Parts: sequence; structure tokens; C-alpha cells
Amino acid sequence: MSRRVVRQSKFRHVFGQAVRNDQCYDDIRVSRVTWDSSFCAVNPKFVAIIIEASGGGAFLVLPLHKTGRIDKVYPTVCGHTGPVLDIEWCPHNDHVIASGSEDCTVMVWQIPENGLETPLSEPVVVLEGHSKRVGIVCWHPTTRNVLLSAGCDNQIIIWNVGTGEAMINLDDMHPDVIFSVSWSRNGSLLCTACKDKRVRVIDPRKKKIVAEKDKAHEGARPMRAIFLADGNIFTTGFSRMSERQLALWKSDNMDEPICVQEMDTSNGVLLPFYDPDTNIVYLCGKGDSSIRYFEITEEAPFVHYLNTFSTKEPQRGMGYMPKRGLDVNKCEIARFYKLHERKCEPIIMTVPRKSDLFQDDLYPDTAGPDPALEAEEWFTGKNGGPILISLKDGYASTKNRDLKVVKKNILESKPAPKAEHIPIVQKHSLKMFCFLDRVILQDRRIARLEEQVSKVAM
Repeated sequence: MSRRVVRQSKFRHVFGQAVRNDQCYDDIRVSRVTWDSSFCAVNPKFVAIIIEASGGGAFLVLPLHKTGRIDKVYPTVCGHTGPVLDIEWCPHNDHVIASGSEDCTVMVWQIPENGLETPLSEPVVVLEGHSKRVGIVCWHPTTRNVLLSAGCDNQIIIWNVGTGEAMINLDDMHPDVIFSVSWSRNGSLLCTACKDKRVRVIDPRKKKIVAEKDKAHEGARPMRAIFLADGNIFTTGFSRMSERQLALWKSDNMDEPICVQEMDTSNGVLLPFYDPDTNIVYLCGKGDSSIRYFEITEEAPFVHYLNTFSTKEPQRGMGYMPKRGLDVNKCEIARFYKLHERKCEPIIMTVPRKSDLFQDDLYPDTAGPDPALEAEEWFTGKNGGPILISLKDGYASTKNRDLKVVKKNILESKPAPKAEHIPIVQKHSLKMFCFLDRVILQDRRIARLEEQVSKVAM
């Protein structure tokens, strides 16, 4: 008799566990918007959840320790005039969060050190450039103040948040709705999944498609595509027979997949969450009640099924904690924040180990909060991988840094007035200049129209 060889992996016995009821966040009216984003964003300090809101869009921001029942009058972030569709914390500042909305704007918010005490309706900056709703916001992984947004106008805009400017506009690459956008590990490339069933690898600074695959998944339902640490691409989608699939591709040659696996016939979109340190992908289906996880290796079948965590309740959305927010003393390798209809439930993924010592093999150095580059450096062509930190003594969060936005003044290119002519009311001069510019333009326009009228009269 031949014995079946079991693949060796330290993650074979990873198990999930929901926390006790008193550690959940209760009485939250989770958004009912029909949009396939995760509706939840988490970092080592806060959990943010998109909620139902009358008269506009809003989301809750709760300090992680504020568990239990959340009061109905708890302050929200409420500056959007339409429902919020996507939110994401800045990887380099745990107090800064971006939101995209049906009102066609992207807003960037600064959360106070101890959370909200009053409703927050004034963003640090409003980014306007999309003509239809904004369904995706995604921060650059290694560069400070670079934010990507994708809208239902089929365009991707990359912003310099520090100046409030749209720096790169990719408006002719996608003929249909963009389902997902993912940065590569060092942020030099983008990977997108589109309703036209194509997965594209894009160099955003050259505005060039590097590789693409038509019908990566043949089903009509939404796909997702993410970059892995080694540069390969992992996708989820549906087959022609409406079975859920996952696939692995080489980013430089997408003619044939490295592997494809069929999963089941459920119709919920699979949201992939990836840990580059352990090479584990967690798949959470919207409307499912389970989280499946897979280890990706260099030997066949390349994507190895590990296990499934299941509960009774289906999930409306899911938040995923960055590695630096985990408890290394309990061998916790992932933590999810599962959204129910009326609550948010943390789920902890653990590798069972008996030793109390720090487990180096489970916690290689991970991406820290310090950016490798400033925005101006990245836009001029530089690249930088993530700056890694050790979790050996746990992660201690750094002091809150305020986000500074210096909007570029359109009048900067004009010569500055001489010192003796600077008016006393300096602070009103900018508004006055703008007003005078507008008056001059209107005068010229009136003169042109009068000239045309006189020609017609002759």
C-alpha cells in the first residue's frame, strides 16, 4: 500500500476563533448599499465601518477598545452628500483615512488621537475629478500622500494628497466599470480587474499597459485581482458555468495561468486578503458565512488549500488588520472584522504553538508605518520597497502626525507684488486676486460678444 504524503507546512493547522460577545461592536447599522467593497477598514488603533445614514453618506470610526453596544448618537464622519462606497486607512498614518462616495468625490480625513467626540464633517482635503461615483480608494503602499481612486466613469486618478492635485489620469484604458485595483509590493505597477473580463497590469507613470489577459475568468460576475509579493497575480472570479474560481498568473506573461481551481457554485463575490509575510490568501465571500484560506508556494499545485473558518451568520463585509496590529504573544497571524447586519465581530486566526517565546518563523520582518518615498520622488520615477520592522517586542504605535495639505495656488506662477505695494489686508488678497481675474475674463468675454453682435448687425 502506498502512503499518502501530507505536505509539510507550519500553517496547516491555522484555526479561526470568533471573540466573545462582549468584545464585539454591537448595534451598528451596517450600510445596505449594493456595492462589492469590504465596507470595513482596520488599523492598530481604529476600526471604521460604513453605515446607513439619512441625507448623505457616513462611516463610524471606533477606537479598537470601544467594544460593546455603540450608542445611536455616537459621532460619525459625515461630510459626503451621497452614500460612502469605500474607505481605506493610510498605511503611513494611523489617523488618516480616505473615503470614496456616490457624490463623485474622494475625501481625506484626520481622526483625532482618541477618536471622535463630535461629528466630523470637514475633511482635510476634497479631491474632485471623477464624473461618476467613486467605488475604490487605495493608498500607495510605500509612498507618503499618494492615493489612487477609481470611479464608475471607468477612470483611475492618482492624487498627491499633500497638494490636493490629480497627478495621473488613466482614462482610456478601461472601457467598462473597474472592479478592483491593486498596487504591486513597491507600488511601481497596478493590477486591475474590469467588467470587460480583462485583467490588466499597468505602469501608471508611463500610462502604459504592460500585460493583459482577456477572459481571465469567463463568468459575467465581478472579478478581483491582487499582486502577490513575488510579482505574480492572484485572481478570483466565476467560470462560464457560474462556479467560483481562483487563479494564479505570471504578471509578465498572462497567456496561460499557472493554475486554476474551481471552488463552489455560490454567487457571492470573493474578496481576497493577502499576507505577503506568510504568503497566505484569505478568501471571504460577500453573503457567505465562511473564510477559506490558501498557502501559495512555488511547487505544484501552487495554491494549497489550508482550511475553512465558518460561522452561522453571513458576512456583509470584512476588515483585515495589518500585521503590526496583531498579538504576537498568542501566535495570531491574522485578524478579521466581520460585519453582520447589526454588529462587527472580530475573528482571530492562530497557529497553535506551545512555546511562549517569540516565533521568528511566523513573524518575519513586516511592513512598518514609515514611507520609503515622498510623493514628489515617486511621481518623478523613483521606487522604494516597504521599510520593514521587527515584531519581536510587539508594535508600539508612533505619535500622531497631522496631515498637511498645501494646495498649489494658481497665482504662484505670476510675479509677486513688490513689497511697497503689498496691501495691509494680506489675508484677503488671494480672494481679491481671484475675483479680479474673473472680472477681467468676463470683461473680455463681453467685449468679444459685443464685437460679434456688431458684425451681425452690419
